Amino acid sequence: MSDIAIRRALLSVSDKSGVVELAGRLAKAGVELISTGGTARTLRDAGLDVRDVSDVTQFPEMMDGRVKTLHPMVHGGLLAVRDDPDHAAAMEAHDIGSIDLLVVNLYPFEETVARGASRDDIIENIDIGGPAMVRSASKNHHYVTIVTDPADYGELMEELADHDGATTLAFRTRMAVKAFAKTASYDAAIANWLAFGDAFTNPLGPEALKATPFADTMPLAFTKKDELRYGENPHQSAAIYVPQSVNAKGIPQAEQVQGKALSYNNLNDADAALGLVAEFPADRPAVVIVKHANPCGVAVADSLLEAWEKALACDSVSAFGGIVASNVPLDGATAKAITQIFTEVVIAPGADVEARETFATKKNLRLLMLDELPDPSRGGFEMKTIAGGMLLQSRDAGRVAAEDLKVVTKRQPTEHEVADALFAWKVAKHVKSNAIVYAKDGVTAGIGAGQMNRRDSSRIAAVRAREAAEAAGWEEPMTVGSAVASDAFFPFADGLLSAVEAGATMVIQPGGSMRDEEVIAAADKAGIAMVFTGMRHFQH
Repeated sequence: MSDIAIRRALLSVSDKSGVVELAGRLAKAGVELISTGGTARTLRDAGLDVRDVSDVTQFPEMMDGRVKTLHPMVHGGLLAVRDDPDHAAAMEAHDIGSIDLLVVNLYPFEETVARGASRDDIIENIDIGGPAMVRSASKNHHYVTIVTDPADYGELMEELADHDGATTLAFRTRMAVKAFAKTASYDAAIANWLAFGDAFTNPLGPEALKATPFADTMPLAFTKKDELRYGENPHQSAAIYVPQSVNAKGIPQAEQVQGKALSYNNLNDADAALGLVAEFPADRPAVVIVKHANPCGVAVADSLLEAWEKALACDSVSAFGGIVASNVPLDGATAKAITQIFTEVVIAPGADVEARETFATKKNLRLLMLDELPDPSRGGFEMKTIAGGMLLQSRDAGRVAAEDLKVVTKRQPTEHEVADALFAWKVAKHVKSNAIVYAKDGVTAGIGAGQMNRRDSSRIAAVRAREAAEAAGWEEPMTVGSAVASDAFFPFADGLLSAVEAGATMVIQPGGSMRDEEVIAAADKAGIAMVFTGMRHFQH
């Protein structure tokens, strides 16, 4: 018989939400209640009759509660195969009562880590007895009902009401699947914290990550947030998962104020836009426009509207159907300007009433609000699956400042050129390799992305700049007098010469090529300044 009546239940929960109502309804149905520590006090305070687990085990809770349910009287009641004569005889001989329902949720390990608790406090929030009981009940789900999520209490009560106080095997199996997934993800979070200093939920800085060894085994703990309409293409299925952490910050944690559901490509592009705009501090408004995961226009300015107009002017053709991100809250004037072209997603740390009302006129536009932008200097990890395996690396949190630059040419760069070069360098870090970015006065002048050689990226960026100048009616493209950034070294002088031809007067690049001297000589002959960063920013 697949239906099992609930006559005896053990409740031991860290999250007390909904447990009093659940226990009250169980008690009203004649179910005997057993409980532990704080849960028992909560139920008694609500006027319910509860039996302490120490009364069942005839052994006191000890070691600050570390040992209370790890006992044969508990696990025998959970694990016994009810229609096995030997099991039944053992239960009778040792006076072990059946436990038909286990309601458990675990110590808040991840929440404890996320709030910056001490190591000792974190260790104490590693649950032992809870997962042990959950696994026992889940293994024996043919006879025992396990519930680990308060969100399932209502469904449990409906199940009992529909089956005369019993649960079906289908329900128990589904709850067991969820329970095993919970303990697996819980253990994964603990293992990752021990191995990486909690790099997933509370990332270490980049220098610390360099010294952190990669664990021999990488357990992952992610929860499905939503199934998507399809993947990159309609014939591909897709879903979005989030780490089982209360401290994750990014596009999945943003509030969607309006618009259609986000697609796979929307999410990927929005992540790229957010990562780049977070590079710019909020002391000066910045706007990033992204298309197919590459920036097509970036600008900082004295006002958000001005930053939008300058970013759009860089490549107004590619901006159509793009993703827009800002580093400061949106205002009405900027919102009105953005809605003049078709935009898929807008991301910002807030928006005023006028901006929200303006965006509301474009019902399909997705408006995402974040409490704060992610910190690009923090570490963490990036994962990428390949056929037969997975690649894992620390995030590219590398940065350079003016004092880190090594001038390698005869001509010294001006202070203004250095500022433009550092701006271009920030953007180039977020452009697919091979990447070339021209910038002038805090605005991208031209961007070349994803080419098989650096010379073509340089030429494409220059073409974009000329087209932008023609569209705006400027006398010359913004590449004239600009700084140009290359995400990796110039292997030959041809890429640099293309930049010189476009009018660049300053080059920032990692250096380190076998032909560095040839490239430096070409820069000196052209009379431009060049600096080496000693850091590469490949992004594939």
